[in-house]
Amino acid sequence: MYRSQETLRELHRRLTAAIEPIDPQFELIFVEDCGGDHSWIVIEELAKQDQRVRGIQLNRNFGQHAATICGFAHSGGNWIATLDDDLEHLPEYLPELLKTAQQEKHDLVYGVYHERTHPFWRNITSHIARWLFNKAVPSLNYEYTSYRVIRGDVARAVTRFDSPFPFIDGYLSWLTNRYATVKVPHGKRNYGTSNYTFRKLVAYMINVFVTFSDLPLKIATWLGIIAFLVGMIWLVVILGRYLIGGISVSGYASLMASILSFGGIQLLVLGIFGEYLGRINFKSSKKPLFLVGKTINITAE
Repeated sequence: MYRSQETLRELHRRLTAAIEPIDPQFELIFVEDCGGDHSWIVIEELAKQDQRVRGIQLNRNFGQHAATICGFAHSGGNWIATLDDDLEHLPEYLPELLKTAQQEKHDLVYGVYHERTHPFWRNITSHIARWLFNKAVPSLNYEYTSYRVIRGDVARAVTRFDSPFPFIDGYLSWLTNRYATVKVPHGKRNYGTSNYTFRKLVAYMINVFVTFSDLPLKIATWLGIIAFLVGMIWLVVILGRYLIGGISVSGYASLMASILSFGGIQLLVLGIFGEYLGRINFKSSKKPLFLVGKTINITAE
């Protein structure tokens, strides 16, 4: 939950209506990721009305993936469903996802969309990111979403990964290859706007590439090889022209262009190595992925 005070009551109503016919003994875990609004007050009210509601408030904003893993850590169900708080994920389709998982014996089922209701620019960037992720992490389901039904022990196994830059679907792709997808409609957001800005999406893409793939390092290697070959070819051309008398005055423009281009490649390669070194440093600091502040109806572990 992040700045979701307007949608929480409706989300609770629709979730209970969708899940009660399957099994009335379920739990709803609301992880409030310190959005700064009155979401926690609403969660407290819902928990008083419905003892199946469990509330967790993190000490500060740790991000969607960390908050979801926190929910996994405090779950007890045989099956775990994850969905966003903005009602773009329609709770009414959870029974269909669960039915597919149980009947076809999958560990993981994604709800994927016929058509997304996101803005045009976000749909384009999402398609580009998914294509790139597919190249970097071949085992990753191309159509992954945060609308999922996961076998409980598989979901809780995600909490055993020790990384300060979590990516749940990357973890799940490593834990199991028994997954399926179910086509579902994409709901419309009625309150507020998405918290994923263009800058955050780019940072998210970089995080996935650097944390779950060595593709950037391979790119850096090939850039170095290509730059070396181009430099050697250019040197041979210059020497050849000099020997046949084709060069009378040194060219300032070509010299500066070569310096800037090769210097840029060197800085890019150093930046890639810096990203990996930075992640090693963060991991060695042993910072917790999340810290729980307040809880409601959560049994002490």
